[in-house]
Amino acid sequence: MRKHSHLWALVALLVVPLLLTACGGGGAEHEAATPAVVEEIKGTDLHSVTLTPEAAKRLDLKTASVIGNGANRVIPYAAILYSPNGDTWAYTNPEGLKFVREPVIVERIQGGRAWLSKGPKVGTKVATVAVAELYGAESGIDESGH
Repeated sequence: MRKHSHLWALVALLVVPLLLTACGGGGAEHEAATPAVVEEIKGTDLHSVTLTPEAAKRLDLKTASVIGNGANRVIPYAAILYSPNGDTWAYTNPEGLKFVREPVIVERIQGGRAWLSKGPKVGTKVATVAVAELYGAESGIDESGH
C-alpha cells in the first residue's frame, strides 16, 4: 500500500503544475503573448524592440555604457550580436526598455571587451544580457526557432 501512495504523490507532483498552468490567469498569459512591441524604424530595415517590464525582468536584462573616446570605443563582448550572414551588431538602449540594433565593426576582442571602429557613441547604453532574445523579438523568431 505504501508503494502506491508514493506513486500517487509522484503523479500529483507531475500533473498539478500542468493543470495550474492550463488554468492560469489572463494577466500572465497576456504578458507571455506580447512581451515586446516591435516597431518599424522608417527609412531603414531596422525595428525598435520595446520590452514589457515583466519581460525585461524575466530575461534579467542588463546594459552597459560604451566607453572610450571618439574613435576608440569599447563595449562588453557580450553586447556583440553576430547575425546569420556574419554582420556584427549591438542593441542600443535609447530610452526606458526600448532597444535598437546598430551595426558595429569590431577591431579586436580582448579580456571580455570588444574594441569598435564603428558603432554607438561613447556614453550610449547597450544591452549585454538577452541580446539574442532582442534579435529574436525583432526578427520574429521564437524559442523554437520559428
